[in-house]
Amino acid sequence: MKPRMNFAKASQEAYKAVLELENYVQKSGLERHFIHLIKLRASIINHCAYCIDMHVKESRHDGLSEQWINLMSAWEESPVYDEKERALLTWVDAVTRVADTHVPESAYDAVKAHFTEEEMMKITVAIGAINVWNRLCVGFRAMHPLDQPAKAA
Repeated sequence: MKPRMNFAKASQEAYKAVLELENYVQKSGLERHFIHLIKLRASIINHCAYCIDMHVKESRHDGLSEQWINLMSAWEESPVYDEKERALLTWVDAVTRVADTHVPESAYDAVKAHFTEEEMMKITVAIGAINVWNRLCVGFRAMHPLDQPAKAA
């Protein structure tokens, strides 16, 4: 796959606006592991290799377990996620797939049972932000860096 263009350079003004939204999310007061959950799950749904690579590494760096990270693509089948995380994952799935799901009441009820309205707003903005990044990276074919292969002992 070949990158289509460098979107950060194509419109520095637009890129700055997206960065400002990202900065808001980072400073919003949401727990770090919830931000990782949102970014990683939405990126998996959107098939954004660049963002998946980045958010797996960030999640690992912040101490989230390999199992927690690795099972994100099949979260519904795994008991590794607690009730609050499962409600959040339900919301991320519904909001990211809005054209298909129309964000059903069941998803709203699940997230509302665990989060305040203020938190729900911040969570939904975070979902929107990662979906913007995913669309930029997938649309313009941003390439993630390739890790160096491990050397034999």
